[in-house]
Amino acid sequence: MNTFLSFITKESKHILRDKRTMLILFGMPVVLMLLFGFAITNDVKNVRTVVVTSQMDHLTQAAVDRLAASEYFNITSTVQTPTEAERLIRSQKADLAIVFAHDFAAKKSGVQFIVDGADPNMAQQWTAYAQQVIMNPQNPMVNLKLLYNPRMKSAYNFVPAIMGMLLLLICAMMTSVSIVREKEQGTMEVLLVSPVQPLMIIVAKAVPYLLQALLILFVILTMSATLLDVPLQGSFGWILVVSFIYILLALSLGLFISNVAQTQFVALLVSAMVLLLPTVMLSGMLFPVESMPQILQWISAIIPPRYYIQAMRKLMIMGVGIGDVWQEVAILSGMTVLLLVAALKNFNKRLS
Repeated sequence: MNTFLSFITKESKHILRDKRTMLILFGMPVVLMLLFGFAITNDVKNVRTVVVTSQMDHLTQAAVDRLAASEYFNITSTVQTPTEAERLIRSQKADLAIVFAHDFAAKKSGVQFIVDGADPNMAQQWTAYAQQVIMNPQNPMVNLKLLYNPRMKSAYNFVPAIMGMLLLLICAMMTSVSIVREKEQGTMEVLLVSPVQPLMIIVAKAVPYLLQALLILFVILTMSATLLDVPLQGSFGWILVVSFIYILLALSLGLFISNVAQTQFVALLVSAMVLLLPTVMLSGMLFPVESMPQILQWISAIIPPRYYIQAMRKLMIMGVGIGDVWQEVAILSGMTVLLLVAALKNFNKRLS
């Protein structure tokens, strides 16, 4: 046990001495949380809006006033014809034009929307919000009932996704690079000829990253609750359990990558190709998996972050119990076992 602890201490000191590693481990989570929480957002706010009306009767004026008073729309100008409004949108001076019919006050209907459709998702959101504000004088959002995220904050969606990406990258990439560095520097041979079992060496190198991943998890949850105001609806204990399984999976994947790579550059390259791009593009982090082509949905089925992100969104945001995420937990557990067995089986005790 003393030998095992000494190996853990050695690896921990090596990590703490490496300023670049410490910057990646603790700087990247903070930066990404701030970026996705405040800068990268799909919240509807301050939509540049043009009002098109031939006559400004009292009902039309009231609807325009409601639009201007909401945080969603910013009335930039009022024009007489839809052609003028369309010209403003094409010249990038407006995002949305609302055309009121000349008999809007009499019929209480007759509204046309001209929208910048470069981003179809945002265009649909702008139109839906504008319809709610215009057609519901008493309470603009009375017919829009949103479960789990009533304030429509994109941080609710991004926080679980950031957790899935960071924990995988940090555990898998750092573990693989750590072991490959020993190979590259020739120190792995010294470790393997020592009286310590090779499995104990690998476990000892992985433990510091396991502890740091748990610390990063606490940092992310703390930032989400304090800075981003994202509530933790589910059981904190089950969140830790599922995250622990996911961290073990990431460490097993890092060990598996270390069997393939012979240099740190190759390890980083493989990690980027195998982990970063699929995690961002195919895990459901930014785009719904259901909206992807069928072949990409099949590929996403083998990407571990997909299931962790789904489980965290259910546990954290929806507040469900562990029984509602048993499929995700079962898949993550099965992947962990497969990766760990494959990694240990292929671990070369005699370096070539």
